[in-house]
Amino acid sequence: MKSKIRFKGKLRSYLCWPLLLTLPLILADIGLYFYDVATGIVVSGFIVIYFTVEISLYYYNKPHLTNEIINFATQYATVQKRLLNEFEIPYALLDYTGKILWVNEQFSELTGVSREYHKSITTLFSTITREFLQKNEGTKNVQVTMKERIFRISLNRIYFDDIMEQSKAIEVDNSEEFLTALYLFDETELSHYKQENQEQKQVAGLVYIDNYDEALDSIEDVKRSLLIALVDRKVNQYFAKMDALVRKIEKDKYFVVFKYKYLKPMMDDKFSILEDVKTVKVGNEMAVTLSIGIGIKGSSYNASYEHARAAIDLALGRGGDQVVVKDGEDIAYFGGKAKQVERNTRVKARVKAHALHEIIESRENVIIMGHSLTDVDSLGAGIGIFCAAKVLGKKAQIVINDPTSSIRPLMECFSVDKGYPEDMFITSEIALEMVSRNTLVMVVDTNRPSYTECPELLKKTDTIVVFDHHRQNSEVIENPVLSYIEPYASSACEMVAEVLQYFQDGFKLSAAEADCIYAGILIDTNNFMTKTGVRTFEAAAYLKRSGAEVTRVRKMLRNDMACYKARAEAVRHAEVYRGAFAISVCPSENVESPTIVGAQAANELLNIIGIKASFVLTEYNGKIYISSRSIDEINVQLIMERLGGGGHLNVAGAQLKDCTIVQAKHAIMDTLDEMLKEGDIQE
Repeated sequence: MKSKIRFKGKLRSYLCWPLLLTLPLILADIGLYFYDVATGIVVSGFIVIYFTVEISLYYYNKPHLTNEIINFATQYATVQKRLLNEFEIPYALLDYTGKILWVNEQFSELTGVSREYHKSITTLFSTITREFLQKNEGTKNVQVTMKERIFRISLNRIYFDDIMEQSKAIEVDNSEEFLTALYLFDETELSHYKQENQEQKQVAGLVYIDNYDEALDSIEDVKRSLLIALVDRKVNQYFAKMDALVRKIEKDKYFVVFKYKYLKPMMDDKFSILEDVKTVKVGNEMAVTLSIGIGIKGSSYNASYEHARAAIDLALGRGGDQVVVKDGEDIAYFGGKAKQVERNTRVKARVKAHALHEIIESRENVIIMGHSLTDVDSLGAGIGIFCAAKVLGKKAQIVINDPTSSIRPLMECFSVDKGYPEDMFITSEIALEMVSRNTLVMVVDTNRPSYTECPELLKKTDTIVVFDHHRQNSEVIENPVLSYIEPYASSACEMVAEVLQYFQDGFKLSAAEADCIYAGILIDTNNFMTKTGVRTFEAAAYLKRSGAEVTRVRKMLRNDMACYKARAEAVRHAEVYRGAFAISVCPSENVESPTIVGAQAANELLNIIGIKASFVLTEYNGKIYISSRSIDEINVQLIMERLGGGGHLNVAGAQLKDCTIVQAKHAIMDTLDEMLKEGDIQE
């Protein structure tokens, strides 16, 4: 090691200057030779003696000087080692493999190992491995728990090069090896106060009674005040256990504030108030249901309240009878098992119709689009909006990229020779050329931007309107000027048919237009067998009066032989899982619209006795499409949401990427097992 040590800096200059002074002496001696040779010879002799003595002293004193420096460094290191040994913070020194080289007294007392313990640090802290030490450079922090206390381990890498570069006296050859200094900081109290601070934060919540008017209408007048009093009592008692402040802000709305620490128990029991309030019975035929929106971790009280407002809007948009907890961008759902109650009032439809009228009238043109793989309901709703724009003299176009065999017969009814514009149906590429900031982009039959035919359109306009009957998800279209989302509706066509009745005096549909909208209702209700209410039949009656012909529609909706065989194969090869769930695969070969055939097969499987829910998987365009259906006992929307999809209580679906049919089937089975175990669904 000593042979590699070289002096540098001021010490090197101090030792070398006497030798360097020999050069000016030699130059002076040369000058003397021109004046007096004898004197020059004498001086030359003295220079030789001087140089010889200097060289001898340099090489003689260098080892002694080196030893003195090393001795000083050793004594200095001893002092530092003593200070480190008595350091109040547990400290250890590791080599590059993680082997313990040295520990101080505090580290030894804390971990219970002796000062001669030279094993790997992994034997004490399993998270700190050799790979971890060598992979991560710079300062690293790891949190561990030891003896019921929380410690933060700080790891600092020290290279030999860095140590020697700081030395002003010596240097060594470069080395890539390093040491690791390990410090243990006791953060038990800090973690405790952090947790306590978090638990003491205020949480804002909004509680709405979903069916206030409907529940009161179902009982006698004298019992109405009793029903409301009992519901008030249930709400107040539930939140009183959480030390919450509850204030009734309207006849059917409450505002609650409580501490964050009470939220986890509420989430653990899945907000039992949802089921408790349904037990309130004073002769009412309809059970009372609640929707709750909770906002947490806002940067201010106002931000938490805004989160709560967004959460309650989402809960209501998903059909009510559920709790939505919004934590910034993260959203959690609880409940949502009850069937959405139909509202017989048409006030909202009339208000939305007038608002849509004003918006279309103020825009330059209208571009309408539904979800990708346009189905009959999406097309029918688009046709209805097209008619609304046409009556106001606005140019309207419908975005459809790849028409399937299920909608092609309907599209043929709107040809040029029948009086419709040639560019009535356009592709996404043309739509992007036609759109401007003054264009109205109308989205129907979906409320998720990623599901639309052309998501880029939403970014190129300032005016977006959404009409949909699917329950909302955390992914929503941002900043629509008008949003009409009604999960109770059977279809988007039903909603559009209602709006058209109030759109403008004298408004009338042609027979072909009425047929198309009627077909959308027919498909989504499975021939009026699913999700049909009073308003569904009223919308159908309006379309019938407008010229819709059932026989004509039925002919357009017939399947070809390949589709019929594919549906039969899906039903034939269905597997029954856990005695209540039918799972099958729909073949997509030689089938133009395999996803629609899969949905039809899912409906067929519900006709089997004992089947509570059906799931049909279809592989198409590199994705696995799942169509799920149920009658009334299972909420398939909750199941599909866990797989990244959504829908309604009885009709839902999902799209899976980067997986096989077998993997998708196992994903469904695993989800069912998990939800059955958690009690979210019942066999």
